[in-house]
Amino acid sequence: MKLLIVEDEKAIADLMIMNLQRVGYQCDYANDGDQAATMLEKTSYDLVLLDIMLPKVNGYELMEYIEPMHIPVIFITAKGSIKDRVKGLHMGADDYLAIDELLARVESVLRRYHKGMEDISILDIVIHTRLRTVSQNNQTIPLTRKEYDLLLYLVQNKNIALYRDTLYEKVWHDELEGNTRTLDLHIQRLRKKLNWAPHIKTIFRIGYMLEVSE
Repeated sequence: MKLLIVEDEKAIADLMIMNLQRVGYQCDYANDGDQAATMLEKTSYDLVLLDIMLPKVNGYELMEYIEPMHIPVIFITAKGSIKDRVKGLHMGADDYLAIDELLARVESVLRRYHKGMEDISILDIVIHTRLRTVSQNNQTIPLTRKEYDLLLYLVQNKNIALYRDTLYEKVWHDELEGNTRTLDLHIQRLRKKLNWAPHIKTIFRIGYMLEVSE
């Protein structure tokens, strides 16, 4: 399991990392919200431990950025008032804790988040949802974050013609503006990497569909 710790006080972050690594978690560290956002775009994480009082972009603002990524978040802070807890949970955090509760709550949230997340076998591939990886004939297929997200959405909606706007909304979360061929390029790469040209169909004036025989 790979965790991102977003905490501006290095001494606290080092303490969390030491304790989490001791029980087997991989940890990356960001000391402000801007750095965390960049890291989240480049790397897939299983959980984010997020301080509220951050420079540049605070924890509440970063939570708005993280929420469409469907990554579980735990707010961790020295602030512990009822008002702070309610605000954090209302914004979508999976939990809110003081530092001394750290290990138990991390394990609890990860168990809750991954419960029911099973591997998906379709055609000649297996999608490992916990690891966010894809294998074909026992070989891992290297996919980017967005290629994986696009593939998963196509699989979850197999045999349904999906509008281009829907795919942009669900995979890119309105990050792209104007006329762009980003979707088409990602479809081309998926077809090539998986050898799925016969299965990922272009639907005229609509978008794309993953065709799977029942």
